[in-house]
Amino acid sequence: MENYSDIKQSEKGAWLSLVAYILLSAVKLFIGSASGSQALLADGLNNSTDIIASVAILIGLKISRRPPDSNHGYGHFRAETVAALIASFIMIAVGFQVLYQGVNKFIQPVLETPDMVAAWTAAACAVVMIAVYMYNIRLARNLNSNAMYAVAQDNRSDALVSVGAFTGIIGSQFGLPWLDPLTATIVGLMICKTAWDIFRKASHDLTDGFDAIRLEEMKQTVAEIEGVESIKDIKARIHGNNVLVDTTVLVDSRLNVVQSHDITEEIEDQLKDRHKVSTVLVHIEPM
Repeated sequence: MENYSDIKQSEKGAWLSLVAYILLSAVKLFIGSASGSQALLADGLNNSTDIIASVAILIGLKISRRPPDSNHGYGHFRAETVAALIASFIMIAVGFQVLYQGVNKFIQPVLETPDMVAAWTAAACAVVMIAVYMYNIRLARNLNSNAMYAVAQDNRSDALVSVGAFTGIIGSQFGLPWLDPLTATIVGLMICKTAWDIFRKASHDLTDGFDAIRLEEMKQTVAEIEGVESIKDIKARIHGNNVLVDTTVLVDSRLNVVQSHDITEEIEDQLKDRHKVSTVLVHIEPM
């Protein structure tokens, strides 16, 4: 099973996002109010909702660290995937909000020109969130973590929202009020697309879906092992960050128990080494 220290590392990334959102939302709301920038105020409110998503991810990661019990023989690793699913719901709500604001500004354009300090604040916040995104996406890839992938994509979306706010404020300085709603619409669509991708991946894993191509590669590995005459069945599922494989193979009926056991050990070792499988259950049948 997955090393619990990996989840501990994921929590560091989630805490980094939470702290960043708290600080940046406070800065954006304060400067947005002082400078009269509606774009920066909206960006700050967006970060406020991201605090909820970060808390949900942290709770999911905390639960996933619990050891197996009488009701959860495989552990609680799927709590991490549930947290990613919740984060996708929050992200799509934010995406629709950004889209609504963009369309609304086309209908009722904002005529006032905010102070340039708002633009530079949005730009600085975008740089901070890009840095947080780069840290968390690297962590997600190293740990193969659904939750951290959701966190990283949320970080990227917030960086894009800040870029959109910066673009809108700059546009207002040059008499281009349409630039703000256009950017907001594009960013809103990107956030919704990212949220859909996270939702689809999380729901696929929670319903025991598995990549057919990857499963075929595992089947080929098992078929190449000496002593395996045929593969009767093989299936796999995702449990948090862990891959669980069940397979039934046919072997020569003249083999003794020890020889059959050696084949199962080789199947387990090959799948774990070559395909990063966490748990393998092998059933041997005579041919």
